[in-house]
Amino acid sequence: MKRKAVSLLSGGLDSLIATKIIVEQGIEVEALHFTSPFCNCSKGGKGCGIQAVRTARELGIEVKVRTKGLEYLEIVKRPRHGYGRGMNPCVDCRIFMLKNAKQFMDETGASFIITGEVLGQKPMSQRRDTISLIEQESGLEGLIIRPLSAKHFSPTLPEQEGIVSREKLLGITGRSRKGQYDFVYSHGLTEFSCPGGGCLLTDPIFTRKLKDLFTYQTTYAMRDVALLKIGRHFRLGRKTKLILGRNQEENDRLNSFHEAPLILLSPVDFKGPVGLLIGMFNDDVLKQGANILAHYGKNNSFPINVKINNGTETVRAVDRQHISADSFVI
Repeated sequence: MKRKAVSLLSGGLDSLIATKIIVEQGIEVEALHFTSPFCNCSKGGKGCGIQAVRTARELGIEVKVRTKGLEYLEIVKRPRHGYGRGMNPCVDCRIFMLKNAKQFMDETGASFIITGEVLGQKPMSQRRDTISLIEQESGLEGLIIRPLSAKHFSPTLPEQEGIVSREKLLGITGRSRKGQYDFVYSHGLTEFSCPGGGCLLTDPIFTRKLKDLFTYQTTYAMRDVALLKIGRHFRLGRKTKLILGRNQEENDRLNSFHEAPLILLSPVDFKGPVGLLIGMFNDDVLKQGANILAHYGKNNSFPINVKINNGTETVRAVDRQHISADSFVI
């Protein structure tokens, strides 16, 4: 075996430590990071991929960033091994990443994989039985080192061949991160984020929107998933959805997503949110969308005008739809 490894580097606390332990043994490490459309975790809100780059830089290693795309969305929609407490397919997610990591390992001439997994830390994917299942289905039996919990597993092939010193690996288990924090403080490490979370698939509000997307749209793009993170969502019909911004930042983002055939609704003579209509629409849908927009606007008298697609055409809102607006909320 070669003295080279691929680290699954999330940019979080555990993967930082796991990689550091192997780097300290003089082993060449190249990191692989998967950006997720469901990431909700970063310093300064600049994205999980940016944090992984910062983490790799602190470790003095190179990182390759890959995107979990439409193939991954299909896994989220129909996971073979089921969901956790939300729509998080943790077992299938690990298998997906490790299969890709195995391919990357072959491409780069590495011999084994490093992960930041901790035995017993996560109830679905970090049990002993699921860890074994994930190894088998990814085709990496004996080739995954988990430096934080290694003392609780049988020696891996790199340990058996003397490439990795088992004595320098740890024996952490469970959900407490005291041992991890002691390690980063003693080593002066600072570039990590979101220990213990960051996946929107565990968020009940977000997963309602995602279930709605999977239910009503037979085809979708990464743009549709990105829009789930923005604003209030309203289901106006099986083929029509309205998104309203909740603040100026979200209004600006909805403006940036606007392109045909999407319809942009915006206030004309009152202060209120921007709305994005997705799907099929007619005059009745436009009026309904305008009334819901007016419901969340700051205006005292009706009728009022709502602009269509930043042009000269408008649609009139005749009431606030006090009762029906809430009934459409996803």
